[in-house]
Amino acid sequence: MTATQPSPERRLDVRHAGALCVGMVIGAGIFKTSPMAAQALGDPTQLLLAWALGGVLSLVGGLCFAELAAAFPDTGGDYHFLRRAYGHRLGFLFAWSRFAVIHTGSMALLGFVFGDYLAQVVDLSPWLGPHASALLAAGLIVALTGLNLLGVHVGLGTQLGLSAAVLLGLVLLGLGAGAQVLAGHAPATPLPAVPGGDWGLAMVFVFLAYGGWSDAATLSAEMRDPQRGIQRALLLGLGLVMGLYLLANWAYVRVLGVAGLAASEAPAAELMRIAFGRGAELLMVGVVTLTALSVMNALLIAGPRTTYAAARDLATEWQLARWNHERGTPTGAVIATAAVALLLVAFGDLTRGGFSTMVDYLSPVYWFFMTLSALAVIVLRRREPQQPRPVRVPLYPWLPLLFAASSAYVLWSSVVYVKAGALVGLAVLAVGALALAWHGRARGGVKAA
Repeated sequence: MTATQPSPERRLDVRHAGALCVGMVIGAGIFKTSPMAAQALGDPTQLLLAWALGGVLSLVGGLCFAELAAAFPDTGGDYHFLRRAYGHRLGFLFAWSRFAVIHTGSMALLGFVFGDYLAQVVDLSPWLGPHASALLAAGLIVALTGLNLLGVHVGLGTQLGLSAAVLLGLVLLGLGAGAQVLAGHAPATPLPAVPGGDWGLAMVFVFLAYGGWSDAATLSAEMRDPQRGIQRALLLGLGLVMGLYLLANWAYVRVLGVAGLAASEAPAAELMRIAFGRGAELLMVGVVTLTALSVMNALLIAGPRTTYAAARDLATEWQLARWNHERGTPTGAVIATAAVALLLVAFGDLTRGGFSTMVDYLSPVYWFFMTLSALAVIVLRRREPQQPRPVRVPLYPWLPLLFAASSAYVLWSSVVYVKAGALVGLAVLAVGALALAWHGRARGGVKAA
């Protein structure tokens, strides 16, 4: 008879989960994809509407996840919801995709952001050569892994501090634009500047910037308020993110103009240079690197919990299914997640695509499962109507259907955009399906014996 494995305790509050939500969302998106959305649309009004629409639909998604998390609290988050709605096979594929594609790909992507921006301030090429960005990304992943292995309190406390720095940076963008307005300066380029109108492509980048908030649901089994804690954290975090994204994009358009934004490699740093000078530009580069660090830290908090939950459901004897009660972390899952992220950094460096390679790699897979998660609200309402639901999505079933439709639209757009990258993501999913089939045959063989 095996001893019962320690399980997570309810010791987190709305402040922690809200910081995680903000930290998961605000990152490479607002600093790297705003120029790409501007290229696709070319009109300032359409650009701001796209960011507002992305925020509203993300809030709708937050309401869907709040119902699921309150009704079915579990450290697996949407893995647990998908498993209950569609069965253990699809749940495992989702956990595999997070482990091998979504979370680890996001960590590698943000590692490249960190390395790229830091390399703009400090020329490390004489020592690290053309691989400077990748080596910096790998070093950051190793450092954050060590930090999070110290325990959940250290990780989440760090997240609060990093999120505060990120929020300050976005507020500074608004202040920079306000200073330009008060001084009577016109935008660097005329506002109606570039041809566009490709909403599908624009929304791929907008939703990429908003992506990641669903990972706060992995803390549902650790919230002190088991009923409405996650709902408050999601709505608080997403509301704050939406306001800051609109402020930042208004600032970009007001100072740089649409053409200037579309052509910029580092719009936040460029805006601060125009508004306040070289010192402010360097400060913003520091904020962007902290932003990448913040989201990677949040990924290392939330991602391994899904891996732990999936391993726990498949085979409790696996090291990935071990929860360290003293430290409050799934130690084996944290180490495995970091290892895959390091492999993806090497892959991105090998292809010389870095950030763009990782966008191609993870986007289609992410939105495929988000579509299924939205529909899980309806499936579980019908399958388990007796389950208490302290939080219910308003305007049911229309809001879940709306979020599912928007996710499916971004899925289609991302496949059209990334093309070959989508095939790579599907190939990784196929590897997970083969692993699941092998595991099922192995267990069947054991039982038959």
